[in-house]
Amino acid sequence: MIITAIRHTSVDVPSGICYGITDVPLADIFGDEAALVLEQLKNQHFDVVFSSPLSRCTTLVSRIFSERMHVVDYRLKELNFGDWEMQQWDSIFNSPEGKAWFNDYVNIACPNGESMVNMIIRAKMFLDELEEKRYKKIVLVTHAGFIRALMCLLQQKTLEEAFQTPLTYGQILSFNFE
Repeated sequence: MIITAIRHTSVDVPSGICYGITDVPLADIFGDEAALVLEQLKNQHFDVVFSSPLSRCTTLVSRIFSERMHVVDYRLKELNFGDWEMQQWDSIFNSPEGKAWFNDYVNIACPNGESMVNMIIRAKMFLDELEEKRYKKIVLVTHAGFIRALMCLLQQKTLEEAFQTPLTYGQILSFNFE
């Protein structure tokens, strides 16, 4: 099975703000970015489109795919940053909890949120269920954190390697899932 993962397009959030699972609005350039994504997918056919329930993903799906192919899956959400949602990264980093998390974001959960291990478990549960299907080509419209979890699970990258891989808004990556 080929998994095409698309990161949502740009959001209308000030730089330096942690927004994880918060349902934030899309940037004014959404139409242009969606057109670029659509152009890159031109002439490709997919069995099904899965997306995060957050509007920054579902809006992109609505713009470029048929609604009959769309399945919303909560496991495709971004990392839950808990109490840090909509806070400034600088403030988070300077707090004792933030320092501990930045030293071990793999295992330490954000206050009232989750760790990367939690996200990888979520991604693994999704892939395990997907494995039972007979799809040949699928699309996931999701978030950078979830795509990095896929890199770990499907490309055997470490989290450190996955985090060193730049992921731009609207970026498309393909994974071979056998």
